[in-house]
Amino acid sequence: MTQFAIGLVFAAVSLHWIPQASHSTAGLRGLSVVSDKIAWASGSKGTVLRTLDGGSHWEMRKVEGGEALDFRDVVAFDGKTALVMASGTGEAARVYFTEDGGGRWTLVLRNPDKTGFFDAMKFWDRRHGMLLGDPVDGRFTIFTTADGGMTWRKATQPLALKDEGAFAASGTCLTVRGRQEAWFGSGGVGGGRVFHTVDGGKTWTVAATPLAGETAASGIFSVRFLDALHGIAAGGDYQKPDETARSLAVSGDGGKTWSVPAGALGGFRSGIAYLPRQRMVIAVGTSGSDYSVDGGVGWKAISKDALNAVASKGDAVWAVGPKGLVVKLALH
Repeated sequence: MTQFAIGLVFAAVSLHWIPQASHSTAGLRGLSVVSDKIAWASGSKGTVLRTLDGGSHWEMRKVEGGEALDFRDVVAFDGKTALVMASGTGEAARVYFTEDGGGRWTLVLRNPDKTGFFDAMKFWDRRHGMLLGDPVDGRFTIFTTADGGMTWRKATQPLALKDEGAFAASGTCLTVRGRQEAWFGSGGVGGGRVFHTVDGGKTWTVAATPLAGETAASGIFSVRFLDALHGIAAGGDYQKPDETARSLAVSGDGGKTWSVPAGALGGFRSGIAYLPRQRMVIAVGTSGSDYSVDGGVGWKAISKDALNAVASKGDAVWAVGPKGLVVKLALH
């Protein structure tokens, strides 16, 4: 993988997380950053949170009918328009839409498969998006939308291996780029693979990675591409959060092949974010967080705080974790 240049601006870089008052005790896993001022978060107990002032105040946005759901992902377009995705088996897996800041929510997708389970949801633009679910009858579940999430239809369902699945740990096992390109990572026994489409889910290719799944708790939990060629896949075994082996792989050819870089993450990681201006990658997990300024080749620790998900927009980076934890990254 071609290393990214490290400018002098990083010589004295100091990163730390600043806690914010979420007024929630929920386990938070969904996160969408719109700007330095606007962000949405979601999690267990039907929790949806929103800030419009950079995190000085977070407010609960109640989803009528979703009070008992586990909202593992959220996609926000602005302070008023957002979708939240609930994970769970069968009808507990749902997608809700709001266009008034969370005052009212519309149920736009209910899982039609009794054994299905939703994992992640991403959008290329305000109209076109994709949703990933665990395999049903041996194939991963893929839904797409072309009207901002109001209606969804099944796309081509790529074939899964026996006991292979995806992880709804941070909403980032699926990532999109450009107008139709997407990748998602798998886990479980026999998993640890990366699936790739260049046509919005009509066709798929798949590549093996060094993060091969050895147990139901291991594999790829987050995938992020820094450009058309350079990608990072992070994960490991969530039951062994301090284990650094096989928690990271990088690609320099658009995801066709993957290798283990020279440096290592500090342990299991479930979320990745990228700051293009700084060319900085942030990785978070239950055993801590790390950053890289060379495209994922080398890593330095930020903290040991347990975090589930991380997201960014411009220079703004938030992360969320257990017991209502919300933090914002300070770069000095």
